[in-house]
Amino acid sequence: MFSIGFLEIEWLDIIDVLLVTVLLYQLYKLLTGSVALKIFLGLLSIYLLYLVVKAAGMELLTIILGQFMGVGVLAAIIVFQPEIRRFLLMIGKTTAFNNERLFKSFPWRRSENVDKLSITPFIEAAKSLAGKNTGALIVFARSSELRYFAESGDAIDAMVSKRLLISIFNKNSPLHDGAVIIQGNRIKAARCILPVTESNNVPASMGLRHRAAIGLSEVTDSVVLVVSEETGQISLVRNGEVFRNLSAADLRSKLNHFLFDIEPKVVEKVAAA
Repeated sequence: MFSIGFLEIEWLDIIDVLLVTVLLYQLYKLLTGSVALKIFLGLLSIYLLYLVVKAAGMELLTIILGQFMGVGVLAAIIVFQPEIRRFLLMIGKTTAFNNERLFKSFPWRRSENVDKLSITPFIEAAKSLAGKNTGALIVFARSSELRYFAESGDAIDAMVSKRLLISIFNKNSPLHDGAVIIQGNRIKAARCILPVTESNNVPASMGLRHRAAIGLSEVTDSVVLVVSEETGQISLVRNGEVFRNLSAADLRSKLNHFLFDIEPKVVEKVAAA
């Protein structure tokens, strides 16, 4: 396309540089604000020192640092395992094949009943828990199976009911501390551990439940229902976005929209009928 000195720049080179820039920016976003960023800078400093001593001809130090750099890739995979996993989850979440709308037109998907999960028990349970200022964290799995997070808690595999949800999140229950994961129309597991977001944009008024809900929604397509123990407010979290202080009607409307792709206007007409 054009030349800079002895360099010939083509469209493919520009695209290559842009893709690397985007990759480095995403890597920076992933590591910023965490201890992993300092570890990365430390490894980078050692690598730069290795290049300097190699150029200076310091053979003994070059051999020592060379041996360290030889296992550097393996060491980086071990050290940055949580960050690498989160990065791959983010990529998998945004890929086109993860969008279940892509497969809705297929014959084997047409027979599925989108109303197989009743959201009424969740709304009634959330109202009851909010009235008693009892905290709750309920995860609705969509295309992501959430097996890794479910295995961090206690398996239940029970039908959804208002009484069961209230019993789980009762302050005296051994299962109340953690999240409940809903798969299909069943409670898959309780007392599950969720990843906490590392974003600096989360308001200080949001506690650990909200941060865990945001963290999971950042890496999966799940919808998370949160009942605040401090204020009794009901919130929904999706794609890192928090919808706070919802009424029962708002909660029903948004759950129908997020889980079944039913537009709010349609929900209002059905409710009015």
